[in-house]
Amino acid sequence: MKAVVIDHYGGPEVQSLCDVPIPSPASGEVRVEVHASTVGRTDTATLRAHPFFARVMTGLFRPKMRTLGMDFAGKVDAVGDGVTAYQIGDRVFGISTDRFGSHAEYLCVPQNGAIARIPGDLPFDQAVVGEGAWYAHGTTKLLSEGKRCLIYGASGAIGTAAVQLAKANGAYVVAVVGSRHLALAESLGADRLVNYETEDFTAISDKFDLVLDAVGKTSWFACKPLLGDNAVYASTDLGPGWSNILLGAWFGITGSKRVRIPFPEDAPGFIRYLASLMAKGKFHGIFDQSYSLEETVEAFRYVETGQKTGIVVVKVR
Repeated sequence: MKAVVIDHYGGPEVQSLCDVPIPSPASGEVRVEVHASTVGRTDTATLRAHPFFARVMTGLFRPKMRTLGMDFAGKVDAVGDGVTAYQIGDRVFGISTDRFGSHAEYLCVPQNGAIARIPGDLPFDQAVVGEGAWYAHGTTKLLSEGKRCLIYGASGAIGTAAVQLAKANGAYVVAVVGSRHLALAESLGADRLVNYETEDFTAISDKFDLVLDAVGKTSWFACKPLLGDNAVYASTDLGPGWSNILLGAWFGITGSKRVRIPFPEDAPGFIRYLASLMAKGKFHGIFDQSYSLEETVEAFRYVETGQKTGIVVVKVR
């Protein structure tokens, strides 16, 4: 099978399209004939081993995972012993959080892993919605009916997912985006729009239960005036001078947890929840450019510009 392979850390150019053996599903696993995947910030960061301490998990000197790609959508084409949850031919989507590997024509995943059937007749390239939503859910799960949240950067894969997940929980959402994304944020259900190009969002008079920096470009210090009593500031990046990590550790020691890096949990449970939202019409992906498997290097380069809107798709077939 064709797969995009890496042997060492570096930029997009260290990847190459190779022929590798087709994997066989182990007991309790299904093999997915991959039709679509994505390139996200997790892929680009893993490729470059950023931040450096991530090498503890991804491989100290070289990547443990030779093929990246977390999101997948495709058809079950083989099952291992003991598999009862899925049958050959089932249309499925999910995220491969531990192994990655979806930048390839086939991928094996546990039947009880982060995998679910694609709702209805949704095309494969519109079903690769899990990664950004999973990260967003790490903080939007704190919201409930009537809570108020502000999402800075509500136009990327995490931000667009966060708006929808927050609304599904009944929260009041303020979306902070640039001029070209105002209509998009409104279409996702945001209750108020703030154009950061013309207005300082940190100076608005509202108080929030949650402020989520979905692009890692602001700080707790800048957003502190927006935080109500017992509010949480969450960011998807380390922050200036690693301030988010340091503040998160400090607030964790004091027990307040007012600053968090959203570390998502329970990927299998979340994917099943996401599938239910999709079936009810309460969640859908926002997609930017699409690339073929042969163009994966170019997809990485585009994601690294930091200018994508929503999800960048890799069409494997």
